[in-house]
Amino acid sequence: MRRFGNVLAAFSTRWVPDAFVFAVFLSVLVFGLALGLTDRTPLELVGDWYGGFWNLLQFGMQMTLVLVTGYALASSPPAGRAIRWVAGRTRGPLSAVAVTALGAALLGTLHWGLGLIAGALLAVEVARSCRERGVRVHFPLVAAGGYVGLMVWHSGLSGSAPLLVNTPGHFLEEQVGLIPLTETILQPFNLVFLAAMLIGAPLLLMSMHPRSRDSEEIEADADADGGASGAGGAAGGGTGGAATATAVRELSPAQRLMHSRLLVYLVVAVGLVYLVPALVRGGVVGMDINLLNFTFLIAGLGLHGTLAGYSAAAAEGARNASAVIIQFPFYAGIMGMMASSGLLAVVTEAFVSFATPFSYPFWAMTSAALVNFAVPSGGGQWAVQGPVVIGATESLGIDPGVGVMAVAMGDQLTNGIQPFWALPLLALTRLRAGSVLGYSAVVMFFGFVVASLCITFLT
Repeated sequence: MRRFGNVLAAFSTRWVPDAFVFAVFLSVLVFGLALGLTDRTPLELVGDWYGGFWNLLQFGMQMTLVLVTGYALASSPPAGRAIRWVAGRTRGPLSAVAVTALGAALLGTLHWGLGLIAGALLAVEVARSCRERGVRVHFPLVAAGGYVGLMVWHSGLSGSAPLLVNTPGHFLEEQVGLIPLTETILQPFNLVFLAAMLIGAPLLLMSMHPRSRDSEEIEADADADGGASGAGGAAGGGTGGAATATAVRELSPAQRLMHSRLLVYLVVAVGLVYLVPALVRGGVVGMDINLLNFTFLIAGLGLHGTLAGYSAAAAEGARNASAVIIQFPFYAGIMGMMASSGLLAVVTEAFVSFATPFSYPFWAMTSAALVNFAVPSGGGQWAVQGPVVIGATESLGIDPGVGVMAVAMGDQLTNGIQPFWALPLLALTRLRAGSVLGYSAVVMFFGFVVASLCITFLT
């Protein structure tokens, strides 16, 4: 398995392009498929591409804030100490990989944003801690462990499709009504899949660790400047933003406001007035991306203690968000071509044409896995693929909750080789997509086999 993982990682390092190149390549591929499989003209497809290009601006800003507020929260001194404590529990390269993968997976099942950011920061801190203690650990493999949360998130408490169909007023309510979580993420086939991933993914990644002499450690210079040190380096930036009492007294009255704890606690208190009742009413299951960002913002401000400390950490997070900002419009353009041209319906209906009630959940999951390359947003993918899948479940007499989870499981698994959601991880680790996705691809193949068996034989 170690040899297989290393071969695949070497292949992806050489041949898998940068995430931005991948986004452009996918745009060209979808354009060509739509041109050949639909009746749209090239000029119309260009219009579809541009028409969708700006459709993710709100979502792109939300994702940027997930990265910035999540980075600031995880790089606060208390959170940094917690991440360093976990990282310090590793005793060797295998435990380093296992702790990172298990931690990221658990966080991902709780909330995708938490798994996305904290998983990446945990990977960086584990690698940094190991280097400081003279433990040679293969950093790209640890980073792949930090990405596991994105391959289980849609089966967890923040899954977009399961939460949406349980929300009054959702766009398919007239067809299926409200589908409770007991019929989606709490189904036995999904719980078995999650258990298998929580156990199997860390073990699988451990088996791929190269020999010590072949391990690629985290770079010392990147670690020193705080950009790749994650919680460790950024936590230092946070405390650096909070000047000593002597230094504060030497500042002007205007500058002192940035170091005033009173201002921070005022904002935190007002924020809690809204946040606490909202969390009590909806719990973790009721959290959406806006409430997530607000929670991260208020928690981060409280943990940093000053506006200066939080501002320093947020600035570092914003610097790492540039790839997300520039690439989201390209994926929105892909979504525009898929939806407007009818290519998405062509792909999904092709699977329906030869499926049976027994085999359809597998084929629906497979189609979702493929569509995820062009529509990497879980919520966006359900918006365009959901009507087709629900229509098929009605025709074949299948529980609609199974159709929902088929899309959810397929959507999350191909994140393992889809650099779109890896952007924050790549930004925080400063690794190329190819050096990480070779290892995560192995986990994806394992997850796909497990998910296929679960959704076929346990539904």
